[in-house]
Amino acid sequence: MLATLDLRGRDLDGDIARLLPRPAIAGEEPRHVVADVIADVRAHGDRVLKELTARFDGVTLESLRVPTDELDAALESIDPELRAAMEASIDAIAEFHRHQLRPPETLVRDGITINAFQRPVGRAGLYVPGGRAEYPSTVLMTAVPAKVAGVPSVALCVPPTAGPHPGVASSVLAAARLAGVDEVYAVGGAQAIAALAYGTESIRPVDVIAGPGNVYVALAKQMVAGDVGIAAAFAGPSEVIVVADDSAEPAYAAIDLMVQAEHGPDGLAWLVTWDESVAREICEVGEQLLADSPRADDIRATLAEGGYVALVDSPAAALKVVDAIAPEHLELMCHDAEGMAAKVQNAGAIFCGTYSPAALGDYIAGPSHVLPTYGSARFASALTVGDFLKDHHVVTASADGLAEVGPHVIAFADREGLAAHAESVRLRLRDLFDDCADAGTTAGVDGGGDGDDG
Repeated sequence: MLATLDLRGRDLDGDIARLLPRPAIAGEEPRHVVADVIADVRAHGDRVLKELTARFDGVTLESLRVPTDELDAALESIDPELRAAMEASIDAIAEFHRHQLRPPETLVRDGITINAFQRPVGRAGLYVPGGRAEYPSTVLMTAVPAKVAGVPSVALCVPPTAGPHPGVASSVLAAARLAGVDEVYAVGGAQAIAALAYGTESIRPVDVIAGPGNVYVALAKQMVAGDVGIAAAFAGPSEVIVVADDSAEPAYAAIDLMVQAEHGPDGLAWLVTWDESVAREICEVGEQLLADSPRADDIRATLAEGGYVALVDSPAAALKVVDAIAPEHLELMCHDAEGMAAKVQNAGAIFCGTYSPAALGDYIAGPSHVLPTYGSARFASALTVGDFLKDHHVVTASADGLAEVGPHVIAFADREGLAAHAESVRLRLRDLFDDCADAGTTAGVDGGGDGDDG
């Protein structure tokens, strides 16, 4: 099920990354393909989107936008149990993300008042993958944080599926209606990212793009990042590390390795343990579970490229492997899981204990399941309301405030050779001094703020 990587006795304090294989997620060819797609969409708009949808998805579209009545019909048609699950998920996601909102703040110091507050972006673009599966959960995990942030316009792109009734999956449309998505477009791939970033005849450009996708989608987001905000870092193929010891239930560990692998190629599924017998038992159980899996071929293909058992000397060594990989999902099935979680530096989301599978975070825990992948958890986090908000501040200085700090501004500006910067303060201080002299006082104007009243 998994290839073995024996790290016991190895020096993990140096350049550990060279010891840890990672799937090669993108070579030059995908980058060239994505660059060409982006250029074509910018030049030819809707025509290219329809051509690429016909070529890659096998669907011929007259209109890119899904009519509102189709969203309404989808919501009416879905299974009541699925609708109840969606509504429970929306409640959990909204409650968690509301706690991330900050009220306006006011700070007064040295005669300077700073009013700080947040405002949402004007328009957000969401991407939800398709093809291998349908992902209504990803609609909720992207749209609900945007709505909690107060984004007034939310557009969703999702690839359509071919078949007797081609189009966007009804579960995705129903989720979009429940989450308050304003526009849904039946377009996927790198071309959807380009359309959201630059606009076409049908799709207005957005300010921020959020959502996971395959390697082409992830690369497209990287390439347009200079022109539009990209929420969360490299949300690409799925990853998981399971850290296990003899307290782990082998079947739970094995199935959780399979969970992320079934998303498709280029993913990563690692078991890290300091007990060789634990690794052997988990892999044996995994083979039995794979035999009954309806997506066994997808899982085996992913594990063949990115599936490993890492044997280490200790829990401390396991943490070094985890932090070097910086996985999207980390499951700790071991003694003192919470204590170990407190020591983790790099992971998108951490799940502790026997009854906390990563699937919980995929659907219902509350935090967004759009997480940093491919090592970007070293510097990035899960999607949050902050990805849809801009921080603003308004600075208001009183005369005494400028008198207090003005000399510091002049000192910096003079040192940096920015004469106009310094003069913008000197002019004001001279006028203040003259006004105070006329009034018979020099208080607060000599730059020290401690002059005597006249």
